[in-house]
Amino acid sequence: MRGDYQQLVDEISAALGAPATLEDRDFGLIAFGAHESDDEVMDPVRTRSILQRRSSAAVRAWFEAFGIARAKTALRIPPDPAAGVFKGRICLPVRHRGIVHGYVWLLDDGHLTDLELGGRGAPPDPRIAQAMETASRIGALLADEARAGSELGDLLRELLDAPAAGRPAAAAALRDALRDSLRFTPGVPLTLVAVLPWDTSDTDTAPLPGLPGLLAACALPAGGGPEGGPAADGTQAAPPGSPGSGATDPPRPAAAVPSLAALVRLRSPGALAPAHAVAEHLLRSPRAGASPAEAAARGGPGTGGGQSAPLGPGAAGIGAGTSELTALPATWREALDAARAVRAEPRLGPITQRDAIGAYRMLTTLPKTAPDPVIGPLLTPAHAELARTAEVFLDCAGQASRTAQVLGIHRQTLYYRLGRVEKLTGLDLGDGEHRLLLHMALKAARL
Repeated sequence: MRGDYQQLVDEISAALGAPATLEDRDFGLIAFGAHESDDEVMDPVRTRSILQRRSSAAVRAWFEAFGIARAKTALRIPPDPAAGVFKGRICLPVRHRGIVHGYVWLLDDGHLTDLELGGRGAPPDPRIAQAMETASRIGALLADEARAGSELGDLLRELLDAPAAGRPAAAAALRDALRDSLRFTPGVPLTLVAVLPWDTSDTDTAPLPGLPGLLAACALPAGGGPEGGPAADGTQAAPPGSPGSGATDPPRPAAAVPSLAALVRLRSPGALAPAHAVAEHLLRSPRAGASPAEAAARGGPGTGGGQSAPLGPGAAGIGAGTSELTALPATWREALDAARAVRAEPRLGPITQRDAIGAYRMLTTLPKTAPDPVIGPLLTPAHAELARTAEVFLDCAGQASRTAQVLGIHRQTLYYRLGRVEKLTGLDLGDGEHRLLLHMALKAARL
């Protein structure tokens, strides 16, 4: 399939005598065609797109401001050196049955400036008409791939949502679909990547399975989860009638963070490098952590020049490798636990595995409830600095000199703050059990 895209992009590049790239609608690179020129200089935006195989969310927002998502014919994008766009571009929207599936970009080194693109009653140049016909063929291929990816994603979601009794049937259905798509051989080790948060406002939010090793992906909205199985944020749904189920106790707060599950093929159960590569790619998606508008507000498309674009504000967790599809719900819980821990403790991430999250391995398995009353006063904005001081003190095993160094404060200031913490909570920081309660309560509150 990817070879077909490359051939079609090369056709467009050759027909118009200009370098061309094909990106999906989320600006993930699919293929690019080189066109040799003595004076060819790629601008930072295109260089970064090719090297990282994805443009940043800020780049997406900048280009979409020209109306490319609504365009049905080719259109021009002017150069903007201040934004890192040194050369103008011609954008060919890649559509199928009215739906945009991606874009073909042509760098204009000057010889395409007078090319008639069509519109307003004027016919397009025959070369543009030919390129748009090729773009339509690309759109049909992308639409077919999207349908296949959507079906696999639906089956993956069914498996992750299935109660224990329904998992064998759901696993068998996913296994058959993967085998039919030539993406899977039974017995090959797999794992799941969890990305939090993930924009699920669109019904078609899961990425196409075009990354190496990515077999299927599905977006999971906030809340939900099977009876006795994991909710979307990794918490455990309690069976009806059990403590915390809502039958006799107050209802547990619903999951608040939508997520993405990505099924990744591994070379061996312990070799998680493909999962890390997929996680890095997904965290650069505009759907991970922040909207394109929010990303654009942080900087324009030229930010960083040709340097590596930073990962987004989302978090990613990776589960252990397994060769059994029926074990994927457990793997999903591990991946979600790791992603939730990263959101609570950014120093663990942005990508981590469950065996690397320390005390959060225990905390993420606890039911999601209101914070312990003992730390209630510390969770108010007015006492945020006291809460941070208490947690750093406990992280440093109660060593005052080390805590003061980490916080950058005088030891007397530290003692004053700790005294206020004791007064607000009623706890004695010289008591081991009180320290344990405060330490775990502070960390659990951020989950």
